[in-house]
Amino acid sequence: MIGAATDILRLTVWLALLAAIFVPLERLFAIRKQRIWRRDTGIDLAYYFINSLVVASALALPMALLAGAAQWAIPPGMLAGLPFWAQIVAAYLVGELGFYWGHRWSHQIPLLWRFHQVHHSAEEIDFLTNTRAHPVDMVFTRLCGLVPVFALGLAQTSGPNALVAPIVIVIGTFWGFFIHANIRWRLGWLEALVTTPAFHHWHHTNDEYRDHNYAAVLPVYDRLFGTLHLPKAWPARYGTDSPVPPNLAGQLVEPFIPPGPATR
Repeated sequence: MIGAATDILRLTVWLALLAAIFVPLERLFAIRKQRIWRRDTGIDLAYYFINSLVVASALALPMALLAGAAQWAIPPGMLAGLPFWAQIVAAYLVGELGFYWGHRWSHQIPLLWRFHQVHHSAEEIDFLTNTRAHPVDMVFTRLCGLVPVFALGLAQTSGPNALVAPIVIVIGTFWGFFIHANIRWRLGWLEALVTTPAFHHWHHTNDEYRDHNYAAVLPVYDRLFGTLHLPKAWPARYGTDSPVPPNLAGQLVEPFIPPGPATR
């Protein structure tokens, strides 16, 4: 009970810090004017707490088992000689590749799309939209990113590289809030190296350019696999044609119900 209360307090503090950063930026540099408290802000806040508590718990056991298997299978010292910064870079390159394909599969495989469409149901985008995701979708894409990192021994649950996975997750999570933000910044040549709000807002477009820009941090993978779309303009509209319940309970339950005719 005390542990749960501590977790909720910690998450509340982080939420306050995120709001202190992004709410003023979204007021000053908005792509389009919208209210701070959007129609779905309450649902997004619920997802923030649900996913922060559930996803980490769901990943703990498989990551521990995978880390133990990798430690047994990979020759000692094979990766231990890498500088810590090099382990972080390698983990990002490998993890981003796994995430890219996990995210792409979530659009291409109907069963996975049923969970992922919750995230794309947002018709107004701001930093908090980052949290709007079904827990099953979150666990799947997070596993796609972390499994190759642990399988290659680039991260462990204990030992000298125990901080690799947490650092990758924390940086990636914060960047997720940034690229969803309602901020009209364009970063020039840096957009070839890292994802931006413009990059990811085009991922949320509801027109013929949907199903592009799958990367979380490194757009090089979209360039390599032919899914990059980054014009100078901004999307005209967001959302999905798939029917998604308007309430939290429906969004959590509906993906488990056998589907009717598929729509995108």
